[in-house]
Amino acid sequence: MAGNMDLWIEKANVLIEALPYIREFSGKKIVVKYGGSAMTDSVLKKSVITDVALLKLIGMKPIIVHGGGKEISKWVKLSGKTPEFVNGLRVTDSKTMEIAEMVLNRVNKGLVQYMEENGVKACGISGKDGATMLVKKKELPGGQDIGYVGKVTTVNTALIDTLLDQDFVPVICPIGMGEEDFKSYNVNADDAACAIATAEKANKLVFLSDIEGVYRDPHDPTTLISELTVEETRDFIAEGNAGGGMLPKLQNCIAAIEQGVSRVHILDGRVEHSLLLEFFTDRGIGTAIIDRDDSRYFHGAK
Repeated sequence: MAGNMDLWIEKANVLIEALPYIREFSGKKIVVKYGGSAMTDSVLKKSVITDVALLKLIGMKPIIVHGGGKEISKWVKLSGKTPEFVNGLRVTDSKTMEIAEMVLNRVNKGLVQYMEENGVKACGISGKDGATMLVKKKELPGGQDIGYVGKVTTVNTALIDTLLDQDFVPVICPIGMGEEDFKSYNVNADDAACAIATAEKANKLVFLSDIEGVYRDPHDPTTLISELTVEETRDFIAEGNAGGGMLPKLQNCIAAIEQGVSRVHILDGRVEHSLLLEFFTDRGIGTAIIDRDDSRYFHGAK
């Protein structure tokens, strides 16, 4: 009996630890960029959906922006083409754009179906619906043409807000509409999430991917950084510590905070319930990027 009582007390302490965070974030908008293994592993997918359901039940307003790069590449190969990338961006000719839109909408409706199966009211849209995400053609230095790849110019929040007001979780795939030609454009999912979080003045932007967070030394897991200010993040980049896909991700973090997002989190989606562990515990499990003047209270003393 004593052992059971200790377990119950421990569970009660977990709830008590979460209480100030629940109070702080109730009613706040949270944008989750959903990608990596968490989208393909059934156990992890259920974990994320359960987390989103709990966020909703305690009064938060989650918005999901998802990727689907691996699935697009698979179908591009099946069509007989070879996926091409320049500076991490997919070269998207008209045929590849057709495949990307087909695949991303299929992924989108699959996520909606999974959420509904798990008791979460969800509605899937693309950036084209309601002119939610208008773009212009992305241009690379040197003038290299990478096709129908878009840079977000305008986010119209009307449809997203309508869904939130009606108690739905908006699930958004990163297909934008050309602001002048009204054609479909492939948008990097991180860029789309950043633009939507900024337009919505979200309290939090979360990147769920296959990385644990930001490391001082990427080869040493003990060097995980729990929090960085925008200034510290700039220094980290300037020192050459951000390589590969981490550089544009951190640049998105800086841009989001400078445009009004309160906090940006980089989390390992391979960890079950990573959203809850980061949001509602004093230590957190990933890396939080914060404004210089923001309190470090929410993750305790470092």
